[in-house]
Amino acid sequence: MGKMAAAVSPVAILATEPGEDAFRKLFRFYRQSRPGTADLGGVIDFSAAHGGRSTGPGAQKVVRSQLSVSSVSEQDAHRAGLKPVSKWQAYGLKGYPGFIFIPNPFLPGYQWHWVKQCLKLYSQKPNVCNLDKHMTKEEPRDLWEQSKEFLRYKEVNKRRPRSLLEKLRWVTLGYHYNWDSKKYSADHYTPFPSDLAFLSEQVAAACGFQGFRAEAGILNYYRLDSTLGIHVDRSELDHSRPLLSFSFGQSAIFLLGGLKRDEAPTAMFMHSGDIMVMSGSSRLLNHAVPRVLPNPEGEGLPHCLETPLPAVLPHGAVVEPCSSEDWQVCASYLRTARVNMTVRQVLATGQDFPLEPVEEQKRDVTPDFCHLDDQNSHVKRARLNLDS
Repeated sequence: MGKMAAAVSPVAILATEPGEDAFRKLFRFYRQSRPGTADLGGVIDFSAAHGGRSTGPGAQKVVRSQLSVSSVSEQDAHRAGLKPVSKWQAYGLKGYPGFIFIPNPFLPGYQWHWVKQCLKLYSQKPNVCNLDKHMTKEEPRDLWEQSKEFLRYKEVNKRRPRSLLEKLRWVTLGYHYNWDSKKYSADHYTPFPSDLAFLSEQVAAACGFQGFRAEAGILNYYRLDSTLGIHVDRSELDHSRPLLSFSFGQSAIFLLGGLKRDEAPTAMFMHSGDIMVMSGSSRLLNHAVPRVLPNPEGEGLPHCLETPLPAVLPHGAVVEPCSSEDWQVCASYLRTARVNMTVRQVLATGQDFPLEPVEEQKRDVTPDFCHLDDQNSHVKRARLNLDS
């Protein structure tokens, strides 16, 4: 076995470059980290009981979280493709009240549905995406149909241009987020997907948030060279309701910091199927994704995605069948990508949006840039961090 490359510890990084805040230092450190070295030794891995795979100081922060098992029936959990809540593992972090991490609670095969929805259904009109400004009114808007043959034969011709799906960076659902004003509005809304709303309601209830309403969603589509800059999600008008995050595909490093960027963040892995819930005091903390990690076994899928969706689905399931042809396209995409769904409740019960000036209402809601940054892009893009 070859000699392991020397690595610099996050502690040493924090002692350098005094003019830069602690979060930015560690963001840069993990963005440039080398898998297979000690660079990732301090990253918490919740998929091992009590974060047992991490030997760094972060592992000592891990605590068990209690879930509201009786709030979600086994039938409703199954309808959403989830294991019974009694079978879930849930963790928190000392110093981060309201943060809950649930390692992959999905039943075997059921992630297929959510991946397919993100790529085939949620990317379509009337939902809004970063590609809208690059497409004329005459062009068809079915990104799936335009991309599936490219992706299906991707391994045959790796030098071909990227398909439209591979150029997709974000999609908004429900109340569509305005990247310019960093606000939601009543007049820019399309129906929120009922299956994703049901999934979100079950997860929120299991975490103690009965009556959660899924009103807005932001889907991020990451390539291996993508990052998500440091930001705070504060645009929702009701911060007492949680933010739910669902990850699928390749793993990534997530950084959770404090109210200010001079507080050093805690690093953790997000694997396919993992769910994060940010609520309470953790709802308005700085966070970021500095790195998507390539599969150590090459361009393969995480093992949890190798099991197909069952042919017979439970009565009343919100999950739909996934054909082998559709999954072939999804699998080809995910070999070098990950997808993240964040779901939010925008308004408190009985609350309305404040009236906006006419000038504000006329602003364009889909500027020609997005908040995901590709490190190797040859075109310099403005980076937009969510709400920061």
